[in-house]
Amino acid sequence: MRMRSPFLVAFTTALLAGCSSGPDFERPAKPTSTSYTPEALAPRTSSAGNGPGAEAQSFVPTMDIPGEWWTLFHSPLLDTLVREALKANPDIDAAQAALRQARENFYAQQGSLFPTITGNGQGTQQLASPAAQGQTGTGVIYGVTTASLNVSYSPDVFGGVRRQVESKEALAEVQRFQLEATYLSLSSNVVVSAINLASLQAQINATQDIIRILENSLGVVRRQFDLGGASRADVLAQEATLTQTRATLPPLQKQLAQERNQLMRLVGRSPDQDRGESFDLAKLKLPQDLPVSLPSQLVEQRPDVRAAEAQLQSASADIGVAVANQMPQFTITGALGFTSGGLGSLLVPGAGVWSIGLGIAQTIIDGARLDHQRKAAIAAYERAAAQYKGTVLSAFQDVANALRALQADADSLRAQVEAEQTAAASLRLSEQQYQLGGVSYLILLNAQQTYQTALINRLKAQAARYADTAALFQALGGGWWNRTDVDPKSMGKPGYFALPPVQDIKVLPRAAR
Repeated sequence: MRMRSPFLVAFTTALLAGCSSGPDFERPAKPTSTSYTPEALAPRTSSAGNGPGAEAQSFVPTMDIPGEWWTLFHSPLLDTLVREALKANPDIDAAQAALRQARENFYAQQGSLFPTITGNGQGTQQLASPAAQGQTGTGVIYGVTTASLNVSYSPDVFGGVRRQVESKEALAEVQRFQLEATYLSLSSNVVVSAINLASLQAQINATQDIIRILENSLGVVRRQFDLGGASRADVLAQEATLTQTRATLPPLQKQLAQERNQLMRLVGRSPDQDRGESFDLAKLKLPQDLPVSLPSQLVEQRPDVRAAEAQLQSASADIGVAVANQMPQFTITGALGFTSGGLGSLLVPGAGVWSIGLGIAQTIIDGARLDHQRKAAIAAYERAAAQYKGTVLSAFQDVANALRALQADADSLRAQVEAEQTAAASLRLSEQQYQLGGVSYLILLNAQQTYQTALINRLKAQAARYADTAALFQALGGGWWNRTDVDPKSMGKPGYFALPPVQDIKVLPRAAR
């Protein structure tokens, strides 16, 4: 007995505590690079004067990203619409429900680590016929009443259940970060939609102003034609220019209407619920300080990268599940109860019964099914690892593209402002010289067209700087780690009893069936 007791203790400890099959997950190594571009990033962008979006922007590597980064544009209307979108957009509701589902699945899987206890009770009445014994008579009626508690437990000897719990927990993390990605995408889309609305409205206003100028010019040319001071060709050329300019207006109006419909979709409204919110680029402040996180920080900040990492951990745990399935499976069962001839004598001495058992099962031949499942789990992990690397590369690309766009579009706006100023000066000079007979009407017409193009291009370049800024905040992860508006309903919580709450025992509404 002295020799066997330590063995039994060790065996029982191993049986109950178990080990973990498969590899322990290790987080991917953080990138060692310190830049997103081959050459050093300029400390600031160029300035384009004093107009909307013309300020120089500085890159600040130590700057943290606020959770509500869109407030840096200093637009109360924009802040209101983003908050409305985060509350009313159905994509948020769907992502929150997916997170709750994943967490409840995780809690459910945790339950597999504990014994299952069930209660059973049964009472029967039976007539014993004497004819079955070759006798005569009326027979005997007797009853049997039983009550018992049954315990079933599968010790996680090789850690397969713990790996299943780990996998479910990682999948819950996937949904958590997908929810954060939905928040980020939604807020960014609202900001960009507002910028597009402001840009399109400015282009429409500018086009309408140009149309009025061209209409006045057409009137002047027609009067000069009547007086013999202009040719029929001059009149036709002016009419053609006016007609072409008018033709550019409907597409802009169509884009504006479609952009408004897009904004309504983002904030959770139907198009007929448009309240006419409008934006002006002049009333949007361009943030002058911009964060630039290190690549090693970016992999912690991007929700899509964190989701890909959690998916990788789930795949790693699934390898352990597949390995554990190849090992022996143990079960412990037990029962404690009472059996008697009636309910009144159920608890009398001698009515008690009990049982205990230990079972073991090991697959011997299965056509290599379990081994192929293990290899499939390894392949799934390799796939998740490749997808993680691809997600990281896409994140670096997004940041690099945003930084390039910020610098290039700042230079572009400065050039467009200069081009507009030059075109405006050329138009004024051409008008004066044409009135004095110093230039032909074609030169004046060309000056008008050049100014029109320069004006529209300047407006587009202004909007691009705001959009580039929003793209950088989105590429850097949007500051979700500083957010304080997490909906507690999306968190989920573990339950402690098998029975559902009374309020949940009801018929599902038709939409939920």
